[in-house]
Amino acid sequence: MTPAPAAPPVPPAVSVVGIGADGWAGLPDAARTELVEAQVLIGARRQLGLLPPECAGERVPWPSPLRPAVPGLLAAHAGSRIAVLASGDPMFYGIGRALTEVLGADGLRILPHPSSVSYACARIGWPVEDTEVVTLVGRPAARLAAALHDGRRLLVLSADATTPAVVAALLREHGFGPSSVRVLEQLGGESEAYVEGTADTWAHPPGDPLNVIAVECRRAPDALRLGAAPGLPDEAYEHDGQLTKRHVRAATLGALAPAPGELLWDIGGGSGSVAIEWMRTHPSCRAISVERDPVRARRIERNAARLGVPALRVISGRAPESLAELPTPDAVFIGGGLTVPGLLDACWDALPEGGRLVANTVTLESEALLAERYRRHGGDLVRLAVAHAVPVGGFTGWRQAMPVTQWSVRKPSTVPTAERSAEAPAEPSGDKT
Repeated sequence: MTPAPAAPPVPPAVSVVGIGADGWAGLPDAARTELVEAQVLIGARRQLGLLPPECAGERVPWPSPLRPAVPGLLAAHAGSRIAVLASGDPMFYGIGRALTEVLGADGLRILPHPSSVSYACARIGWPVEDTEVVTLVGRPAARLAAALHDGRRLLVLSADATTPAVVAALLREHGFGPSSVRVLEQLGGESEAYVEGTADTWAHPPGDPLNVIAVECRRAPDALRLGAAPGLPDEAYEHDGQLTKRHVRAATLGALAPAPGELLWDIGGGSGSVAIEWMRTHPSCRAISVERDPVRARRIERNAARLGVPALRVISGRAPESLAELPTPDAVFIGGGLTVPGLLDACWDALPEGGRLVANTVTLESEALLAERYRRHGGDLVRLAVAHAVPVGGFTGWRQAMPVTQWSVRKPSTVPTAERSAEAPAEPSGDKT
């Protein structure tokens, strides 16, 4: 018996069409067909205004704020053939992400258009793969600071017409006033234009709100140099002495081993340096800093903004009480308060299998506590000693800083040893060498 032919797949009810500043003229036939046949057209008012009369579907502008409105708006038009307009490539900082989270990849047909980044790199001759992109659409401008490195090429996606002046001011504030700045407007459209200058001399009035900013970073000779690796200069931080110093901080971040997307709890934040440098290792790294002193908590926020990670979450409260409702961490750093009853246990219990804990101390009482945990859980117990050369009369000698005792450990699996042995060779319970 010949099997019946398989039914053709049902096309998605929602199409996402990327459109550029060139509007209808720049769309391929497939995209035009989707828009003409759609019963409901959803997009920004500017985008909807680019469509000709033959796109006869009901035109629905996005409300503000946009993202929370997506599920309800789609539900309100369920059963209709929907086309959503997006700027350029919908999956590059576009509405495609939010729609995919609601409908899944199988519920969408996405027809991308060249992104503003592709257009900008084509106009100025920058290889896309060598160009870092920072979006300031719906995000604080302070996040740009983490991307500033001498000689680096950046493309900044603007929120509106005022963004170029904000970017120029931020460059000056961070010692990158000599950087060249080029604002490219209406890329791909008939009104395409650009203005350029340096951040130090930027005086252009606001132009078109649809713009991209190209920055060639140039650091002023007297500006503090901030590298990409952990261990920023201590002068980079505002602090009152409660600061994990540079060399110990670098060793601490090495033990914490941040990876993209991971979450750190920074307990006893002080000046926030460990959490800040954790987040600077990758844009997707997250951190929560818990600091009982409200003055220091506000200082952590200022340091985070100045060093390009304004998304650092700061909690002004005492640990362990403040930890109860926090999301599960991938790693925990304890820089203060080790002798507070229940703190170490709360941090250990919060870690998932494979999570890391690093604790630093300079006191004998806390050191004894770490030694006991080392005997119980393994890991690494090290003493970090740093000395600096200083003048001694007409000569030079060493000044020893207080040694820091550091315990680092990975939380082992809770699978029973016999069961684990049946599947694979057992691993040691800690990282002891």
